[in-house]
Amino acid sequence: MIKNSTSFIRRDALRRLGGFALALGAAGRSLAQGATAKPIRIISPYGAGLGPDGTMRLLAEKLSSQTGRQVVVDSRPGGNGLVAVNALKQAPADGHTLLFVSNAHLTINPHLFSSSAYKLGGVLEPVSTTYRAPFYVAVGSGSPYKSLSQMVAQAKANPGRLSYSVPYIGSPPHLGGALLEHLTGTQMIPIPYKDAQLMTAVATGEVDFTIATLGSLAPLVKGGKLRLLAIAQPIRSRAEPDVPTAAESGGPKDLVVQSWVGLVALKGTPADVLRRVSEEVRRALASPEIIERYAAAGYAPAGSTPAEFAQLIKQDDQFYAGLIKRIGMKTE
Repeated sequence: MIKNSTSFIRRDALRRLGGFALALGAAGRSLAQGATAKPIRIISPYGAGLGPDGTMRLLAEKLSSQTGRQVVVDSRPGGNGLVAVNALKQAPADGHTLLFVSNAHLTINPHLFSSSAYKLGGVLEPVSTTYRAPFYVAVGSGSPYKSLSQMVAQAKANPGRLSYSVPYIGSPPHLGGALLEHLTGTQMIPIPYKDAQLMTAVATGEVDFTIATLGSLAPLVKGGKLRLLAIAQPIRSRAEPDVPTAAESGGPKDLVVQSWVGLVALKGTPADVLRRVSEEVRRALASPEIIERYAAAGYAPAGSTPAEFAQLIKQDDQFYAGLIKRIGMKTE
């Protein structure tokens, strides 16, 4: 049953996001002027079938047509993003290899894991953000919970019995679940699943809920396998206006879980190359087709200059350092 549901997610995600990978092969003429016409490789820490993977492939397609260069999306999931980071480290710092990362990799993991491998500030150069997305609390269609308040009440009555799926320990969904526990005085169990299985685990009742972006949830929501209980932000989303906020669903008003993702390069990449890559990315993200396709998947495209991205990383790093300390979240 899980196998069939996983296939459904992948087929539907690819259909909805419209052939994401035609070829980011185009960071092209302006992206790396003066260099040979080598393909541009974008390394992704996300597995197929998840929302972030789809958004990257759509952006790759647009950049390809925009710049005329072949761009390849290289999926390297595993190790809380370290597999992808290590792949970037093995490439030359010339702008032909980029890394797709989220706030989890850059501003959350460094405060959860003691290993120096997660301290990426001295390794990466910001290029541009690509999108921001709120998270939703979702349950299986057969779940008895019709509101967040009902689910929290059950968690309070049965400490350690409710579970939720996460892509990996320390991910935004894991942090969101830990924040929900902290705010409600409950104890629930995060269970890691690979790729799209973290959604099918909820749909089949293996776990009670998950916290994820609409892009990852939408295929099974549309297929009638999942229900959205609440959005983890203070206001409702235009993408799903009928879904209540956490507070409206009887949960804590301070349950706010959001994500941003972006592109980075290896430290030492020339500043003029970073600037040109960022310009091309921002131009692609501002195109009507990207705006429309991202919106259909529940994402808001948001490009930035390298300096703006660096400032966002700095601000979020300070925020998550305080949040993780406050809720006492530990992974080791």
